[in-house]
Amino acid sequence: MPYPKALHKNLTVQVLVAISLGVLLGVISPGTAKAMKPIGDTFVNLVKMVIAPIIFLTIVTGIANMHDLKKVGKVGGKAFLYFEIVSTFALAIGLLVVNLTKPGAGLDVSSMAKGDISAYTAQGKAMSFVEFLTHIVPGSVVDAFAKGDVVQVVFFAVLFGVALSMTGEHGRPLLDFFERIAQVFFRITAIVMVVAPIGAFGAMAYTVGNFGAKALLPLGRLMLDVYLTMFLFVCVVLNIIARMYGFSLWKFLRYIKDEILLVLGTSSSEVALPRMLDKLERFGCSKAVVGLVIPAGYSFNLDGTSIYLSMATIFIAQAFKVDLSIGQQVSLLMVLMVTSKGAAGVTGSGFIVLASTLSALKVVPVEGLALVLGVDRFMSEARAIVNLIGNGVATVVIAKTENAFDEAKHQEAIA
Repeated sequence: MPYPKALHKNLTVQVLVAISLGVLLGVISPGTAKAMKPIGDTFVNLVKMVIAPIIFLTIVTGIANMHDLKKVGKVGGKAFLYFEIVSTFALAIGLLVVNLTKPGAGLDVSSMAKGDISAYTAQGKAMSFVEFLTHIVPGSVVDAFAKGDVVQVVFFAVLFGVALSMTGEHGRPLLDFFERIAQVFFRITAIVMVVAPIGAFGAMAYTVGNFGAKALLPLGRLMLDVYLTMFLFVCVVLNIIARMYGFSLWKFLRYIKDEILLVLGTSSSEVALPRMLDKLERFGCSKAVVGLVIPAGYSFNLDGTSIYLSMATIFIAQAFKVDLSIGQQVSLLMVLMVTSKGAAGVTGSGFIVLASTLSALKVVPVEGLALVLGVDRFMSEARAIVNLIGNGVATVVIAKTENAFDEAKHQEAIA
């Protein structure tokens, strides 16, 4: 009988301990904790370093191995339909809960601490749906990879994969080369994950040390409502979807627990992307489906961000005593359906999209962003975790609908 892996060598345990130590340092010595920021940033950069190449290689090899280009279009169409339905559902749930619980009602706005939001509002005003669409096509392929722009890399990778598939056997040597290169990049990811606990410690220490527990008190009700709503969304909505398509959400969550803790420590779902690509394939999903759905989901299927955007907008309206009618809230839902698609899986982008939403509405005061700035980082963890889980569930669902799910591999993964 094989012995279980030693606890001190288990990534889950290491990251949990690191997060706890980061919180402890942030409470005991905020000054020292703030100095840990470069550690967290360096780890995130290490992961981001390999994201663009891994996305490119995964999509290209997935499409080229699919052979039938009609199937590529079918998978992409199903994925985007799923993304729109589920993310709109998340927006609607956020609106429903925040209207019932009213976390912003009765707050004394004048007595609350406010942060500097100029950088966010400047970026938020620059965002529009048309600009987002034109942004998808990179002006330069090299620039897209240099900036690590996920949407642009996905666009180019799909084109490249389709073109490679059309070359038939002539493209086989190049496809084999890409598959070997992909294995190298996944090995690099494994090396980087060795220092994941250190990165999680640095990021969490900085967050607690910089913003502190005091920032949580006046806005604790909003945080509680957001966390509760996201918890219900995962446990009810995603659980129902999982049951409908014949797999256990709880076993899936246990399978990706390391990635969830990694996201918890760094507040970014992007750091778990390379591992999720590999793990979902081992979970039973075909490489082609994983390569298409996961990268696209990082821009178009952000369930956690959708919940946060709808709740934060209504919270600010409640705090400033702006009574939104049913018609205005339906308009808000329509605006959020567009602006939420512009958020990437990186820390802080949700706040920028919130700024663009308020700017587009011209009803809720944009300066209300300053109220939630202090606790945004603490809610960022919840957003990123739900985004991660939502994209994982989406990939399994699309794989199952396409008969591209290996049940034998799945049983081996969850055993």
